[in-house]
This record gives sequence, structure tokens and C-alpha cells, in this order.
Amino acid sequence: MAQPIQTTTGTGQDVPHSGDQFPPFNTATYPGQLVWLALTFAFLYVMVARVISPRLQGILSERRERIAADLAEAGAMKTKADAAGEAYETAIAEARKRAGAIAQEARTALSTESDVRRKALEADLAAKLASAEDTIRAATASAMDNVRGIAVDAAGDIVELLTGRPPDAAAIHAAYDRVRA
Repeated sequence: MAQPIQTTTGTGQDVPHSGDQFPPFNTATYPGQLVWLALTFAFLYVMVARVISPRLQGILSERRERIAADLAEAGAMKTKADAAGEAYETAIAEARKRAGAIAQEARTALSTESDVRRKALEADLAAKLASAEDTIRAATASAMDNVRGIAVDAAGDIVELLTGRPPDAAAIHAAYDRVRA
């Protein structure tokens, strides 16, 4: 069989170690375990308090500062973007005004030019119409003179055919003038 092994605790006592009990559950070793627990806890507490915690606080404060700086930069960029947007809108409005003014000037110029052309055409047409009316009046007068001669000749021929003798030319002209009047 197995021989019990003698171990020494931190208190200087020999504690027999039996093979069938789990050593941390052995009540004889509790005082040494508690001492080591306290030392380990104290060491870990000092490490966390003096080394790890300041590093974590530094990282967190650095992140806060970086986030604050980034937010400030984003705010400045937003302000610049808003100013650029307003400048853009102002430029667009100004360009629209200029375009409207240019379009109005073009319309006015075209309207004036069109009126000048129309008046020139109307004057030309009026001159041609007056010339045509004069030509028509002259042709009408000439035709009427020819009608008078034709009518007098025809009336003379008719009277001569009916009576067998030539009529008096002055009487035919007087009869024509009475009919025309």
C-alpha cells in the first residue's frame, strides 16, 4: 500500500498527505492557503491599481480626447460645407438672374429687329400696293377710254345697220355721256 507523504506547511508543521483527499480541501492546509490567497490578492490588487488601471485610464482618456477632436473637426467641416452650400446656392441664384436678364435682352433685341423688318416690309408692300393701284387706275382709265371708243363705234355700227345710213358722231358721243353719267 501507499505510504502517506509528509509535507511541511507554511507554519512549519508536518502535515500528513493522504492520497484519497483533494489537497485544497484538506483542513490542515487552510492557514497556508489563506496566507497565499492574501499575498496573491494583494499582489494582483497592487498590479491592477498601479499598472493596469492607469494604462486603461490613459487609453480611455486618449480615446475621449481623440473622439472630441474628431467631433470638433467634423463640426468645423460641417460649418465649411454649409458655407460652401450657401455660396453655391447664391452663385446659382445669381447665374439664374443673369441668364434671365440675358434672355430678356435677347428677346427685346429680337423683338426690335423683328419690328424694324416688319415695318420695312409693310412700307415696301405699301409702296408696291400704291404703285399697283396707280397702274390699275391708269389701266382702268385707258380701258375706259377704249370702252368709250368701242362703245361709240359699236353704237354707230348698230345705228348704221338698222337705219342704213351713218349716224352723227357728236350725237353718239352725247348719248354715251348721258348713259355714263
